[in-house]
Amino acid sequence: MAKHLTDKDVERVVEILDGWRDKLTWEALCNACAPVIGTKPARQTLLKFSRITMAYNACKTRLKENAPLNIPPSMRVAVERINRLEQENERLKRENAGLLQQFVVWQYNAYAQGLNANLLNKPLPTIDRGQTE
Repeated sequence: MAKHLTDKDVERVVEILDGWRDKLTWEALCNACAPVIGTKPARQTLLKFSRITMAYNACKTRLKENAPLNIPPSMRVAVERINRLEQENERLKRENAGLLQQFVVWQYNAYAQGLNANLLNKPLPTIDRGQTE
């Protein structure tokens, strides 16, 4: 039976894509995921997650745009780390923009249903687990 990916697994796959340098295919990504998440996921499994799909498309675009750099080997590690961090930063900005857009939709729907800020900011109920202090 196939393993379902957890949020942590999705995060690890996206991190793999942030640092990807070789030719990118779904098969290569599935193979790269195996040692990281413990099992080789199917392409269809990865496609179910919009974060992975967006990161995959961004990585493909980045790889097409970036030509190999002629830099000294001593600087290669630093340049690769900077590139990976820049890609991660761009991905996080896109995800944040998507979450902000979702929040605006929720905000409008709450307003349309007559919910006010006091009701929305009401604290969660405490859970009595029967423990003594």
